[in-house]
Amino acid sequence: MPSLISIQPLAFSRIVRKFALISSAGFGLLLVAVAPAAESPAPSGLKVGDPCPVLSNYNLTPNTLPPTDGKVVLLDFWASWCAPCKASFPIYSKIYDEFHAAGLVIIAVGVDDKPAAHNAFVEKLKPTFPVTHDSTKSLVKAVQVKSMPTAYLIARDGRVRAIHTGYFGRKTELELRNEIQSLLKESPPAP
Repeated sequence: MPSLISIQPLAFSRIVRKFALISSAGFGLLLVAVAPAAESPAPSGLKVGDPCPVLSNYNLTPNTLPPTDGKVVLLDFWASWCAPCKASFPIYSKIYDEFHAAGLVIIAVGVDDKPAAHNAFVEKLKPTFPVTHDSTKSLVKAVQVKSMPTAYLIARDGRVRAIHTGYFGRKTELELRNEIQSLLKESPPAP
């Protein structure tokens, strides 16, 4: 008799919509795909391989951001109430100081509702990299950031190469360092 296969990541209701169970002459169950529901959600959010949004198109404060064309960019979304965000900033400052001359730009986008909370966080941590505030959530909504912190690593060609959801100390630092070093070795796109 065939063994049962568990499809754990999907909710039961989603499985029912996409599959039909058919009895196969007493030999067990056969899982057959049926037409997907007409209400299947479209893929959403910024994904690996997507071009990075043009940051100047969003209501960020201050709206003077460093040039990013041909650079490796770490675009980090954070909030003052987020403990992992607080832990990441000193490491991002070290990474920025180490790789900025080679072509790395870090831009941290704060999403606090209150400018005072945003400003107090920045004042306390004193990052060495540019920080901006998305008080209207225009960029956060466009990118569809689901949790804080989330960092998008963007290659010299302007496309997302890696996404880091959460900050896990040394593990995240090592992953970012390796990815950044690899991306910095790539040639900038031709003008």
